[in-house]
Amino acid sequence: MKESTADTRSPALAVSDLSISFRQRRKQEEIITPVVEGMGFDLHAGETLALVGESGCGKSVTALSLLQLLPRAQVVTRGSIIHRGVELTEANEETLRRIRGNDISMIFQEPMSALNPLHIIEKQIGESLALHQRLVGAAARAKIIELLEQVGIDAAETRLTAYPHQLSGGQRQRVMIAMALANKPEILLADEPTTALDVTVQSRILALLQDLQRSENLGLLLITHDLNMVRKVAQRVLVMKAGRIVERGTRQQIFVSAEHPYTRQLLAAEPPARKSPAAGGEILRVENLKVWFPLRRGLLKRTVGHFKAVKQVSLKLHAGHSLGVVGESGSGKTTLALAVLRLLQSNGRITFNGQAIDEMAGREMKNLRREMQIVFQDPFGSLSPRMSIGEIVSEGLDAHGLITDPAERDRRVVEILGEVEIDAEARFRYPHEFSGGQRQRIAIARALILEPKILFLDEPTSALDRTVQVQVLNLLTRIQRQHGLGYVFISHDLAVVRSVADQLLVMRDGEVVEQGGAQAVFAEPQHAYTRELLRAAFGGEGVG
Repeated sequence: MKESTADTRSPALAVSDLSISFRQRRKQEEIITPVVEGMGFDLHAGETLALVGESGCGKSVTALSLLQLLPRAQVVTRGSIIHRGVELTEANEETLRRIRGNDISMIFQEPMSALNPLHIIEKQIGESLALHQRLVGAAARAKIIELLEQVGIDAAETRLTAYPHQLSGGQRQRVMIAMALANKPEILLADEPTTALDVTVQSRILALLQDLQRSENLGLLLITHDLNMVRKVAQRVLVMKAGRIVERGTRQQIFVSAEHPYTRQLLAAEPPARKSPAAGGEILRVENLKVWFPLRRGLLKRTVGHFKAVKQVSLKLHAGHSLGVVGESGSGKTTLALAVLRLLQSNGRITFNGQAIDEMAGREMKNLRREMQIVFQDPFGSLSPRMSIGEIVSEGLDAHGLITDPAERDRRVVEILGEVEIDAEARFRYPHEFSGGQRQRIAIARALILEPKILFLDEPTSALDRTVQVQVLNLLTRIQRQHGLGYVFISHDLAVVRSVADQLLVMRDGEVVEQGGAQAVFAEPQHAYTRELLRAAFGGEGVG
């Protein structure tokens, strides 16, 4: 195994022989499952150390253990974690509270799970400032606005009273980053910090983190599946598989002369090239669609204006083809999809299978819902933790009264799980027992069991590592060809969109700025904003 050049400075964080096992009790038997074995590394001030590997390999568990955030009653751990002479594995709660969020901060992978849904953004960031800096009132408010602007949130002052559910996925992730940076930590543990962000914001966040490293001498442990990000910012790289480090080295060593077969497999994983199938008949037409949200002020909440989320959008989709919808966070992509699905009120013409549905409601619309299904960005949030996989997948059958015989319904669940390459025995388990990629397959199965004609896919691969992304994209391509489905594919990842889209629609501030055949747009973008997106994603103006 290659070793990077030795650094004689005292490390900000030193981890040696870290091993983590989960303890579970089933009936009268205690089962201990190894998760991380023999982990060791040093992290120095001012450097970026990347930890890469597939979903479920133990990356996030490692990061959580560094701050002793794993439930100790369920974990068997050995090894050492030393921060500036303090052994964290033996530290008391008072010491850990002083270090967490102050000396060492963490950006969590799923902001909707990490942010409190009952508190506004100002309060959540303000709690950390009050605890560690005794900063309150107007001074805290000014600092919070500065932090939000620093991470690229527009009109930051207007976001202070927003709750997490009122922000887009990318905006929530930026709030998480602002919280982590609030107290100028010495070490930042970043677990997929830009997963939900579009490419231009990714570039700004990476530039911000690099600036902070230079100005604050920040040590960054970057956990990511995005090898392009690793290539841009990391000095050293650890490659992890099944709980163990299989290769380590400098960025140059890993990307130019990787030795381990698994590392080479990760580097070779790229979304497949799109081979457009013959188009079927038109199944969706949208004309001049508008979605405006009223802005209310005062005690009586009178409408004083409107926020124009979607402005005069028109599009078409044919059976067997995919429409890619790209644009920055908050550009209106998801709002457009929800309006077409009649889940948001809108103005404009929506025609599905030759039938106008823009005025439909109630039972009439419910009968069509099985033919227009959506797969959401965050499968952990969209799958009920209290329902088994079998109950989740068959939920739509019950809602539409399609299969009432229990044996036949179970047979259909087994069949559809097989179609998304999930073992039949999984139907007796629960969402938390699966990796991110497996949960996304389950979410796809839940939509497919109703045999829809259109599938809306809202960032379906954004939280997945690249090898699993490729597997899911191949799965979606196979299913599309097998069933002649139309896809509306929403994503900030242009490499993924290029592999699935036949037509492309580029949105900015609720408007369509460019539209056309995907290959033509990628090869010769006409609008300056499209060229900016492509430069951020691929480093050039086109990708012919």
